[in-house]
Amino acid sequence: MTAIRRSEKGADSEKAAGSGPEGATPPPLAQTGSGKGVGKGKRVRLAPSEGDLQAVAAAGSAPMALDAPMPMAVDPMALPSTSGRVPIPEADVKLPLELNTRVSCKWTDGNYYGCRILERRRTPGWEGDPDAPGAWEYYVHYHRMNRRMDDWVSTADFDLATVEPEVVELGPDGKPKKKSRVEEHSSDEEHGDFDPQQLREHEEFTKVKNIDVIQLGPHEMHTWYFSPFPPEYNGCKKLYFCEYSLHFFKRRSQLLRHLTKCKVRHPPGEEIYRKDNISFFEIDGRKEKQFCQNLCYLAKLFLDHKTLYYDVDLFLFYVLCETDSRGAHIVGYFSKEKASEEGYNLACILALPAYQRKGYGKLLISFSYELSKLEGKVGTPERPLSDLGLVSYRGYWTRQLLPLLMVREGSVSIKELSEATRIRPDDIITTLTHLNLIQYQKGQHVICAPPDLLKRLLAEAGNPGHEVDPSKIVWSKYQAEKELEKYRP
Repeated sequence: MTAIRRSEKGADSEKAAGSGPEGATPPPLAQTGSGKGVGKGKRVRLAPSEGDLQAVAAAGSAPMALDAPMPMAVDPMALPSTSGRVPIPEADVKLPLELNTRVSCKWTDGNYYGCRILERRRTPGWEGDPDAPGAWEYYVHYHRMNRRMDDWVSTADFDLATVEPEVVELGPDGKPKKKSRVEEHSSDEEHGDFDPQQLREHEEFTKVKNIDVIQLGPHEMHTWYFSPFPPEYNGCKKLYFCEYSLHFFKRRSQLLRHLTKCKVRHPPGEEIYRKDNISFFEIDGRKEKQFCQNLCYLAKLFLDHKTLYYDVDLFLFYVLCETDSRGAHIVGYFSKEKASEEGYNLACILALPAYQRKGYGKLLISFSYELSKLEGKVGTPERPLSDLGLVSYRGYWTRQLLPLLMVREGSVSIKELSEATRIRPDDIITTLTHLNLIQYQKGQHVICAPPDLLKRLLAEAGNPGHEVDPSKIVWSKYQAEKELEKYRP
């Protein structure tokens, strides 16, 4: 059995990466500051001990991994969320429905769930009666579901017998209180450090997805979130991306014309890793600004980060590709700051939906730590992590730490574990806590688990997927100080 002594506490910073446009000046957006924190050393000793493992409260977990497909955020058999109000008789329901109306709506699984109408619009191409039910489409948010599930629906998707009457709440001054969708998302972990005003502005600006579908190579992918493309692309249901240059177009004919001229067959930058059909390209945001801005535009369609960064000059991008005779096809990427004072080794991470459930999220995380090992630094991802990223990181940390605990004899410190894995000490502690391995005994935190339990937990963490071969990395550390000199007075 293993004992662990925790001597100091650390805190996490919060930060996120965003995006910019195709060859155009990005629209301005308010940015928020980020908190700072440090993770300090803890002491662990391995020693014989008696007693069974006692479960402790684990840190909150997310329901899915980075490689998971777009999932449901609630039990599919759950009842619709309602306010307890008596529905309006269907015969008295007035169409079109007003904004903020609460009603049950059919989801893709065929079941009905409570939702709220966030926006409405005329049905594109509708030529019939302007007051007919089919003349309107509604953008809805499903109760207790992640915003990635928000979507445009028709009147036919609603159960009009469940329309709830609007209840006017009065404020201290006797006037009706204004409602906003911030109330439903104020607990969102990805925006946990927002004050109400910041969260309200973020929700209002990004509440409606502006692009429904994208085409990237042979893959058609439905988007999850709003992305701040230039205004001329708003209302475009489908965008076509060149999978090599990431230029994007409103029409397929424009893409085909571009492909006749596009000679590149892989991302820009340097190929720093190749094994079998897997390649990584390192791209400097300052040198390849347009590609990196377009990559951020694409990524934002599947990420709900609170802060959007358009200054790609300060970031390095590591693009993961599958290669074949036609070229290198983008699978996902991660970015990191060229010079991070907090020691972050990753700013933003994405495995595209078309390539999820293939272990590529694990590969991206693993590669970021391999670079940290080559740098001789301890690393950690920027916070907040998305629900998808959180589970993937916990799985990676578990697969790295438990084998070391299983084979170590005598005592070992957290510092030694951190140096061996390049995982930040705070992340080691939170991982072991999440696994219910830590308990408090005789004035110190200890791990008390038989080898069989460690083996079972390791098996439950899943296989590592694609493993990085360090011998295939051809890379040199980025000299950030030389570039920073250019910006100093």
